[in-house]
Amino acid sequence: MNFELSAEQQTFRDAVRGFAERHLREGALVRAHNPDHPWDVARLMAGQGLLGITIAEKDGGQGGTLMDAVIAIETVAQVCPRSADVVQAGNFGVIRVLAEYGTEDQKKRYLKRLLSGEGVICVGMTEPEAGSAVTDLKTTTIPDGAGYRVSGEKVFTTHAPYADVMLAYVRFGPGVGGIGSVLIERDTPGVKQGKPSRFMNGEEWVTTWFDNVYVPPENVVLKEGGFKKQIAGFNVERLGNTARSLALGRYCYETARQWALQRKQFGRLLAEFQGIQWKFAEMKVKLDAGQLLLYRAAVNADRGMPSAEETAIAKAYCNQAGFEIASEAMQIMGGMGYTQETLVEWCFRKCRGWMIAGGSIEILKNRIAESVFDRTFSQRPSKGEKA
Repeated sequence: MNFELSAEQQTFRDAVRGFAERHLREGALVRAHNPDHPWDVARLMAGQGLLGITIAEKDGGQGGTLMDAVIAIETVAQVCPRSADVVQAGNFGVIRVLAEYGTEDQKKRYLKRLLSGEGVICVGMTEPEAGSAVTDLKTTTIPDGAGYRVSGEKVFTTHAPYADVMLAYVRFGPGVGGIGSVLIERDTPGVKQGKPSRFMNGEEWVTTWFDNVYVPPENVVLKEGGFKKQIAGFNVERLGNTARSLALGRYCYETARQWALQRKQFGRLLAEFQGIQWKFAEMKVKLDAGQLLLYRAAVNADRGMPSAEETAIAKAYCNQAGFEIASEAMQIMGGMGYTQETLVEWCFRKCRGWMIAGGSIEILKNRIAESVFDRTFSQRPSKGEKA
């Protein structure tokens, strides 16, 4: 079994690295602390073919593999961690669901703008009473002629403050089988957004309300029975989350490694203290193990949609590893690591969020246990049991 990148993949990685060094290294620190979407970076990446890597050429993409997209997000993150979010939005997220399940008309109307770096699409899943238990969502659809009227509320939606369009999970009927999705443009009458709030990592989010919003039939992506397809596509987004967790951990590891080779205390380089050496050894083990789990999930996903089990294992491990490595790097660098003069503390905050977003570590472990025992385990109280 060969664990090396192919010659073609290495060439692609080197090209992405060269692009990142030329265009992204300068301003990386400022970019990370700006909550606005880096539109200039998105347009540059579009010109470089780094958006839509896994989307078919007939739909305006590059026709590449998910592994190619993972290589891109990892490579960009090593130079400018914030810009890796642009690779995520243009390859791993809801854009893949649209490309996979959207109609030709929907792709024609939305994909071109998204792949040009001029627009962003977000996914409205989480609601006040539907977080990990996303199937408890209450956003409703009522038939209105050939279309629907949508009412509900979405929270914690990445990109919501500036996204052109949202792929909203909605309820066409009762139960899991009644869940589907529709496209709702931000300026549609009845769409309202609250005051921006900030996550710990500096990103802004807004509450989005749908007040009897009319959705024409041509904006319905998946009707009843679409939930499993949506979640299969969401596993692609989870791999982007996984790749960034590990990549930011690697960024912190490398930053701390350079620090340990320059910083002296008690007349010795930090790298000469055994306690510091052990920290780096442990970080390296986590990085290598996480890389193998991520690549396994990505390579196997190129044969279809990602395996739910392999994705859950990779994300649960890499989320934890990225956070722990960032934390250790900050400890090694002391006061400088804790300041905003470096990106280590930013990576620490960013990685912490991914342990919640896209499927919490606890929910992922539930999914892994189901694979272990080859059965499902409902988290809901049994009939007659009080909730």
